[in-house]
Amino acid sequence: QVQLTESGGGSVQTGGSLKLSCSTSGYSYSSGCVAWFRLTPGKDREGVAAMFAGGQTTWYTDSVKGRLTISQDNATNTVFLQINDLKPEDTAKYYCAANPHLSGCPVGFVSRFYSYWGQGTQVTVSN
Repeated sequence: QVQLTESGGGSVQTGGSLKLSCSTSGYSYSSGCVAWFRLTPGKDREGVAAMFAGGQTTWYTDSVKGRLTISQDNATNTVFLQINDLKPEDTAKYYCAANPHLSGCPVGFVSRFYSYWGQGTQVTVSN
């Protein structure tokens, strides 16, 4: 059974950094697509970063480019999301999602293409 588990969230001040982790059991990030989404109450779920086939290609939504980095540690089968220069509008619950069968990451971070999801980790940014 595939399980994704996020960690690393927390409460930080504006301008701070966090590194979120997504560990897995029963799944290898070396194939398919893995992505990070975030959800804020009252807003649609937003895809922020995606990575194909163990890091061959990465994508970021325009609003976060330059501040977020998605990466992978093959040894521990963990995917990371480094978030720098945090802003209050980054406050959300962050989820990792994956699908090993994709031949490419869905354009526009379409969530329905991802078959496995974690439970999320909360990020709160205050002024």
